[in-house]
Order: sequence, then structure tokens, then C-alpha cells
Amino acid sequence: MRLTHIPWPKAQAYFKKRDIALLAVGSIENHGRHLALGTDTLIPEKLLDLIEEKSDVLICPTIPYGATEYFADVPGSLDLGSELLYQVLLKLCTNLYNHGIRHFVILNGHGGNNKSIERVGYKLERKGALLAELNWWLMAWDLDPSWKGGHGGGEETAAMMGIDPGLVDEEMLEYPNTLKDITPEIKANGLSTAVYKGVQVVIPRLSIHVTDNGWYGPDHPSTATEKWGKEMLYKTADYIADFMKEFEKAELPKPLK
Repeated sequence: MRLTHIPWPKAQAYFKKRDIALLAVGSIENHGRHLALGTDTLIPEKLLDLIEEKSDVLICPTIPYGATEYFADVPGSLDLGSELLYQVLLKLCTNLYNHGIRHFVILNGHGGNNKSIERVGYKLERKGALLAELNWWLMAWDLDPSWKGGHGGGEETAAMMGIDPGLVDEEMLEYPNTLKDITPEIKANGLSTAVYKGVQVVIPRLSIHVTDNGWYGPDHPSTATEKWGKEMLYKTADYIADFMKEFEKAELPKPLK
């Protein structure tokens, strides 16, 4: 049930009976030359469509923007920043709290949003509520380890194919992608990570200083298929619907003064 599709008396009736709500957060950012800038928003939106078919949990409008400072210099990327995203999320969750929601489920499409979401979770817990952060791509890895992937790689490309193959520029799938190392011995393996003598270290860098493409990871985008994407989306949506049934039973913490 979408909050945007119902009048306030129906919302009021829901809040009297239920204390769980689902909210998705995405981003508008570079996902390589082959994927749409809205990948991190479009995938959660598709999952919400599938979840709605099998769950009666209230679904709030998706926040399409996220914290993506490292991609902000790439044309089309739009960055709220971690602090503003935190404030937006906290305000919306506080509104829902005031309506009676105590079990908050955040479906996240972008890793850069994690810190903001977790901060909101701690705030809500102090008020006697619980927040579950569901990072769909990590959940998919656990559901099937063969789906494990990086940023804009085969996993996300498959998901986008599962939504609409037209959102993937197949001519760009084989565009060269080389991450720029820190030194010949400190090898980049992500936008903000590198490996030296077998140990990973964090070295935050802007994406324009790391790659002229945008995707990275062990799963090359060319390995993606529409079949893989659809199976992954449906299986993840089924899991989330099932998880929410159990999460709603969770005992709430005592509010802290």
C-alpha cells in the first residue's frame, strides 16, 4: 500500500493498527558509462513494486537522492551529502514516529547512504523504536553468493536489465575500465580503497581521480543477463516481504530520557 495513493483517513486507520513502514533511499550518480544515473533509485523502486504485490506494509515515497560526494563532479550526479540526507531522513522518520510508526524499514540502494541511515537508527532507538537498514545488493550476495558484485558491475547491470534492458547502453559494456593506482605498489581496488602487500587500506578519493568510467569490481558488466536480474529482484523482494513480517514482531526498546 503506497502512502501516495491513499487519502488521510485510510492512513489514519493503518496507523491505528500497524506500527511498521517501509521507505526507500537511492541516489543519482555515475554507475559507469553503460548504466543510468538513477540505477540506485530505480532498483529499489522496482523492489517496492514487487514487495507491494505480496505485503500490506505501508510504503512511503522514495527519496531519490543520496550522499555521493565522490561522484559529485561527474556530469549528472546529484549529491545531498551525508549531513543533509541525515536531516531529511530524520525529519521524515520523526513524522512517521509521530503518526505511530515504531518499526522502520529503510530499503537502501546506495552504500554512501549507510552512515546517515545508521545515525537515524540510533536516534529512533533512543525514542523507543527500531530501524532495519536493508542494503539490497548485500542481501542479494547472501541469498546467492554467485551474485556478488561491485559498483555498476554485473550485479547492478543485471538488475537494471531485469527492470528494463533499454536502460543499459550495451555499446558501452566493453568500454575500458582501469582504476588509477596510488603508487605502483599501492593498487586501487575501489573508489576509496587500495591494497598494499595484501592488506586493504582506505584512501578517500574523488571518482574523477580514480576512473574515467565509473564501474568497478570483480563482476564485469558484460556478464549480466536479464534472466539473472529478474531472478535476483524477485528473490530479494520475497526475502524483504518475509523479513518485515518477522521484524514487526520485534520487541521495542525502552525509550531513553
